[in-house]
Amino acid sequence: MPKRSMLITLLALIALAMPTAATAASKSGAVVFSKVVTKTTKEVVKDKEGNPVKDKDGKVEVKETTTTEGGLFAVPDGNLNQLSEDPTDTEPAFSPDGRTIAFIRGGDLYSVRPDGSGQRHLTTGAELDSAPVVSPNGRYVAFERRASAGSAADLYTVRVLGGGLHRVTNSADDDHDVAFSPDGKTIAFVRSSGANDDIYSVRPSGAKLARLTKTAGLDEFEPRYFAAGILFSRGDSGKGPSAFADIYTMRSNGRKVRPLVRGVGSAYVEDVTADGHMLLFRRDQGLWVKRIGPGKARKLSQLPDGSETNAVFSSNGQRVAAFIEAEGREQLSSIDVKTGSTTQLAEGLVPSETSEAGGTITSLGPVIAWQPSPKAGR
Repeated sequence: MPKRSMLITLLALIALAMPTAATAASKSGAVVFSKVVTKTTKEVVKDKEGNPVKDKDGKVEVKETTTTEGGLFAVPDGNLNQLSEDPTDTEPAFSPDGRTIAFIRGGDLYSVRPDGSGQRHLTTGAELDSAPVVSPNGRYVAFERRASAGSAADLYTVRVLGGGLHRVTNSADDDHDVAFSPDGKTIAFVRSSGANDDIYSVRPSGAKLARLTKTAGLDEFEPRYFAAGILFSRGDSGKGPSAFADIYTMRSNGRKVRPLVRGVGSAYVEDVTADGHMLLFRRDQGLWVKRIGPGKARKLSQLPDGSETNAVFSSNGQRVAAFIEAEGREQLSSIDVKTGSTTQLAEGLVPSETSEAGGTITSLGPVIAWQPSPKAGR
């Protein structure tokens, strides 16, 4: 690596490790996401005399060169810092104490400190690992493993410091969307059998596998633990125009299922605050927040028609980081939960829709993580 690049990276890491007074005061930590920058340049091919080379049809030959850069980035207090320099780095997930980031690189699982140091290679092999979630005690990571792209996933765990790889589920169905209980003793997840999606729970050891939902003709998905159990989306988990959902709650054992948000447009779970009392969901082209229990929901932000989104609470529940993709553009924003004021953190383009035009294309996320503050938690 050139010395200048090393210096820039070092300064960025120091800046993240030593946040400004404003960042420390807000106690909201840094938003971490992946970014890939693809640069395409075109150059006329010339012969030894410097004349343009033409093909058999008389057209000037042009050489096209594409370079890809990127990695994990952090936005503490509005400043963009680069944490890693591999463009395949994606799907960051923080430990609850904010001291470790688990992420995926080229289908393998890694962990790193929030300042970019202490990088560890946790899994290897031909399998494709994805969707890491760090346990509440910060000691191990649960993740999805597939034999190949498009195949069904099983759940595994591995220690944050490396070693201790353990298979949690072993099924012909697709197991995904992991959520830890606050005490870390149970994992809720979605099992897609082909007919329907249902929510299951299991111990990290693989013991006490239990099916929590079974509703004929309906999917249950997007489970998240809250203060009194699990909330989830129920409906059709597909992506087409027939997709719909309402939000329900249940006890951790699957009993006492109750509606929480339903009846006026589809509602899909996004996140729950660290204290387990506030829900973030998407509905009617908007992001909404609601106290879990009786009472009305409040619209937080408008979303473009046909957009895809991924949104998470800050650890203190005062802000929301939202990735929004619509009409070929991607945007990462921070939203104040109390006032609804929005700050843009980063933006990009969808590569598949712009690659032929050449130039520079920046793509983001879509997985984002917000660094927990030391005092936050359930």
